Amino acid sequence: MQASYDQLLERISRASGLAREEIERKIEAKRAKLSGLVSKEGAAQIVAAELGINFEKQKSKINELEGAKRANITGKIIKLFPVREYKKENREGKIGSMIVADETASVRVVLWDANHIKLIENGELKEGDVIEINNGNIRNSEVQLSGFADIKISSEKLENVKTERSFSEKKLADIKPGDAVRLRAFVVQAFEPRFFDVCPECSGRAVADAEGSVCEKHGRVVPQKRALLNVVLDDGTENMRAVLFSEQIDSVGFSVQENFVLEREKILGREMAFSGTVRQNKFFNNQELFISSVEDLNLDNLISELEKANSIQQ
Repeated sequence: MQASYDQLLERISRASGLAREEIERKIEAKRAKLSGLVSKEGAAQIVAAELGINFEKQKSKINELEGAKRANITGKIIKLFPVREYKKENREGKIGSMIVADETASVRVVLWDANHIKLIENGELKEGDVIEINNGNIRNSEVQLSGFADIKISSEKLENVKTERSFSEKKLADIKPGDAVRLRAFVVQAFEPRFFDVCPECSGRAVADAEGSVCEKHGRVVPQKRALLNVVLDDGTENMRAVLFSEQIDSVGFSVQENFVLEREKILGREMAFSGTVRQNKFFNNQELFISSVEDLNLDNLISELEKANSIQQ
């Protein structure tokens, strides 16, 4: 992939202090020496090793994390989620999470270590803080912080961070849990919408009890009702269950208040562009696409994309 090769060049140049042109000459010389048996990316990795560069210890931009095993990044906290408690088999504990962004992309960071989680609970980490993360593990396109990772406030200033998540164009047959994808697909099935209550302050789940509803963070609240719609998408390579919430349901022109059979007919067979995150449904042991946005297909844009693709192939 050209993007990963460009990112490798940038990282090698940044770590070595050499110009990109000089690095490219070294890469081509290495490929020639190996009779072209390695890709440009592979040759770049060899050149990096010969220059003494260890990517697992190098600082990365967030958009360079794909395919890496370790994360050493600096970013701004743009969203901080409430700490949650969990119980699983014989284990229990707390989990914290946040969205961190730099000027290239954003990523979800998950905290498992008790000392890290206390930083959130004590207010030492706040939205807007610039933080430095070292030795994070990358799993399912998230940065996971164990007790071996380090997180601290950074003195670096980050102004123009990318708050929107980057979505890569993929087919359903090629996606995996953790991927943030954009794809074109037909709606081939839709199921009765389900409803749940949320806190009006934080949009977290509001749990009903004998006296009303309670939010874990804000206590007793007057809940707001939200809808969830499950559909099945098919893009010609695979079909997959997808989940739309209230805002996305509205954007496809589906009304949860009207007759379900009539509303379903409005969306069945429609081809649209869907963006979202792939998650593993542990109960059914299958993948699901959690939709974050839906767009009607723009024919002019599709024609431009096809023309661009054809020109590249020629």
